[in-house]
This record gives sequence, structure tokens and C-alpha cells, in this order.
Amino acid sequence: MYLIVGLGNPGPKYAGNRHNVGFMVAERLAARWGAPAFRAKLKGVFTKARFAGEDAVLLCPQTYMNLSGESVQAAMRFFKVPGERLVCIHDELDLPFGTLRVKVGGGTAGHNGLRSIVQHLGDGDFVRLRFGIDRPRSGQVVGYVLSDFDTSERAELPDLLERGCDMVESVVRDGPRAAMNAYH
Repeated sequence: MYLIVGLGNPGPKYAGNRHNVGFMVAERLAARWGAPAFRAKLKGVFTKARFAGEDAVLLCPQTYMNLSGESVQAAMRFFKVPGERLVCIHDELDLPFGTLRVKVGGGTAGHNGLRSIVQHLGDGDFVRLRFGIDRPRSGQVVGYVLSDFDTSERAELPDLLERGCDMVESVVRDGPRAAMNAYH
């Protein structure tokens, strides 16, 4: 079983924010896989689906970004998912907008959601789908990640979300190394 976690902040106020791109990919995967509606549990909302012969839980923590690890840890325990079967989808300031990368392990690069997950799991060796949002020109990171994508980005976003789904599917079907080779 895989646990696929989309990171973001709960509520309509944040729905279109750059920081919520993880939620966007997870929700699209659920639709692609014909999963039932998300339901509340484990400090998040989740649904279960099957893809490429694998069971998968899609989780969107509802704890706000900086406490995401609480929901992820609870889901990993409840569904008995090992760390190597955790896939975390998150926004990435250190990649240009539109660049998506699969990565295994590594640091948090100041990302509060990743930091919380690593603190709760005691280990950062899980798969990440890094969704590039670029750095703000003003240097005001918090305001930038909590703002919506601009008009030109919104025009590209549907195709990028589909690519993100393709990459997660490759991780589940073929493994993270094969996904990296196929998409990088």
C-alpha cells in the first residue's frame, strides 16, 4: 500500500494558493483513479483507490501546513504504510515554475510541511514530488506561497497537474528511480 500525501492548507481561502499544489495533484489523482469522495479522519481528509495493482491512500492533511506531520504519522500508523511507500507532493521554491522533480530523501529546504513530517517520522527518506513554484521577486516568501497562481501560471497549471499525476503514477507503477529516469 502507498500513502500519497498532498500538502496544503485547509479551507476555501487557500484553495488556489501556490502552497496548495499538493492538494491539487492529490485531488486530481483521486478523480483519475475513480476514488470515492474524500472523508475526514486522521487529522485530514482521505480516500482509497487502486492503481497498477497497488492499494493507495490519498491524504490531504487538514492541520495547516506546519503541522502536516501529525496527519501523515497518524495515517502511516493506521494503514501500516512503511516510509519507503510514502509519497509527498509539495510546492518547491527552489525550482522554477513548471519544473517537477521526483526525489527520494533529502532535507526540508525550509518547507514547513516537510519539516513537520520529518519531525514526526524521525526520517526524511520518503519519496517527494517537488512541484516548482519559483521564488518570489520581492523576497516575501510567506505572502508568495499563500497567494494564488498568477494568470499566466493558471493557464499552464492544468497541464502541470496532469504531469504531476503522471509522475506519481510512475512512482507507484515503476518505482521512484524509474520515475526519475523517465521524467528528468
